[in-house]
Amino acid sequence: MRRTSAIRNLRALAEGCERANPPTTDPILLEVFAYGRVLEPDIDDLRLVDVAMVLDRPVEDVTWWALPSESRWFTYVLRLDKVPVRVQWRPALWPVWNHEIRRPLRIWSLNGGADTEALEALAADDVEHLRLAEPGPDDEAEQLAVELDASLANLRRARDRWDDREWRRAHQGDGSDPSVHLWRAVHGYLDLLDATRQR
Repeated sequence: MRRTSAIRNLRALAEGCERANPPTTDPILLEVFAYGRVLEPDIDDLRLVDVAMVLDRPVEDVTWWALPSESRWFTYVLRLDKVPVRVQWRPALWPVWNHEIRRPLRIWSLNGGADTEALEALAADDVEHLRLAEPGPDDEAEQLAVELDASLANLRRARDRWDDREWRRAHQGDGSDPSVHLWRAVHGYLDLLDATRQR
């Protein structure tokens, strides 16, 4: 995918977020950030665009690589399964950044809507001044430890629910069956463990 197409997809995503929150609840989607290769001006061949979507949900529901129950709604409303994006869900109580999400660029917020300044700067290859700052090493290490503990707890919950027929029935046929939840729990935990050991 060309970078211009990726930026066009990000603009459409940001504009779509205006009507993405379920109408019957308090807002759940709070912010959307782009990160990764799309922010690098010399990259013009992208397989996927990485985005982080910040949800007002408990951290245990939004651990690294987990699929919160609301992800189905947002995938449907924003057609996330129809465009070449890879979404990471983040809880509002944690920083959006982590070991993978480095200096992200906010493209939408609940209070401000689509961030046209950020999207125009992205198209002009001039986003450095708008990206979030790099966390300090101590902050990064502390956050990594917090997320590793939460991810291990999520992995244990997935293991413990494996034989729960009611939970398994509730997760059949929605594109995220129990095996997907278990795989994502394993992947998230091991990814954080690897990042911890690399430090």
